Amino acid sequence: MFSAPPAPPAVVPESVSARQFHLQLSVAGLRAQVIAWIGTQPVEMQDAFEYSGSFVRSEPMMESGFAALGYTSA
Repeated sequence: MFSAPPAPPAVVPESVSARQFHLQLSVAGLRAQVIAWIGTQPVEMQDAFEYSGSFVRSEPMMESGFAALGYTSA
């Protein structure tokens, strides 16, 4: 009997474009939650969220957001 091999684990990119990031927030149902959190942050972080061309997973802003929303790097 043939069994298909297990699917490889999903690859989490180190960075994504701003378009990819914002679209994925919507797909995941996190957009409103993230925007609410960003609204509580310093203006520099709000500007980075609004005007960045890309989002890098290891940047302090991203790490702060992940932690605030209960996500870990694992």
